This record gives sequence, C-alpha cells and structure tokens, in this order.
Amino acid sequence: MTTIAEMPAGFADKVLSAQSTFRSVMDAMARPGSVQRIEAASGVPSPMMRGSAAIALTLFDQDTPVWLDAAMAATPNVAKWIKFHTSAPVIAGSSVCSFALIADARALPDFEEFSFGTGEYPDRSTTIILQVGSLTEGPAYELRGPGIDGVAILRASIDLPDLLDRLSLNAKLFPRGIDLVLVADDAVVAIPRTTRLTAKEG
Repeated sequence: MTTIAEMPAGFADKVLSAQSTFRSVMDAMARPGSVQRIEAASGVPSPMMRGSAAIALTLFDQDTPVWLDAAMAATPNVAKWIKFHTSAPVIAGSSVCSFALIADARALPDFEEFSFGTGEYPDRSTTIILQVGSLTEGPAYELRGPGIDGVAILRASIDLPDLLDRLSLNAKLFPRGIDLVLVADDAVVAIPRTTRLTAKEG
C-alpha cells in the first residue's frame, strides 16, 4: 500500500507546468489532429501515462468527477494519486463523470454510458482521455471540421475497432457530445465533438 509520503510527485513547478499543459491542451482542441507535446508530470502511478497525469493535474479539481476504466481502477494508487493531487472525486458511475480516464481502448464502454451534456448545457458532457499506443505511427485518418484548414492527417495506433462509427454518431448529437483526447506518453491529440474522422484511403 502506498502511503501519502510515498505518493509519486506531481509537477516539479506546479504553476508554470500547469500553465504550459493548459496551453498545449487548448492548442490541441483548437487544432484537432495536431500532435501537441505537454509538460510531463514528474511522478506517475502505473498504468497512467505522463501526459494523462499532466492533464489530470491541470484540469481536474474538486468539481470534476472522474471515472476510471478497469485497468486504471485495478491499481488503487491511481485513484489515490488523483485525489491527493487534484481533490477530484473518483466515482463509480460513468454517466455523470466530467472526465473518463481510459488505459485500455479495447474495453472503452459505449459512448452512451457517458454524459453527452444537455441542450441547455452541452458543456456538461464527458471528456474521455484515451491512452493509445502511438500518435505518430499506425493507420492514417483524415480529420475535417472547425480548426482544420481543409484536411488534417493523423497517424495513430488507437486499438478501438469501432472508433469511426462511434465518432460519426457522436457528431450527429452536436452541440451535445463527447470530446476525445488521445494520449501517447507526453503527446496529445484532441478530437472534439465538432471533428469528423474518416479512414484515409490508399
């Protein structure tokens, strides 16, 4: 069992690192498909990636309920680390979480199990932080939508066979819908609900 004294550290410089990470995440959201590097946390409990930990340190707080997938929840140190560093409540119900932290893409629940927000409050939806194998290698995808000049190309190893179907249905819900943040080590790519994703031919 990990004690408070043994808890892995967060940012070495909390303020500057959080500011840098926030800018990188906002740049990723503003330019869907672009790979952004973020300020990595100095201590990360497995199976969290450094990028996921940095996002947690920057965006999670006492008002953002967090849901962990089975791989994340299997290690109590992840929930302890989140609570210790961010004060965010780690909850059992995915339908009311602000953030979902996913280590195993293959076991990602249907989007319907998360919050899409409401017509009046579309911002009360879940942001899924999905850890992936790579954001530079793998199948090629074409992205279109706001923030993209024409078409953006993303190569990523996501390991979620029905990703395109999920995102297609998600886009039809706008302005409601899920926002997706992909993380590979200290790199992030955002796929907001406004972005259309298709497999690149050839």
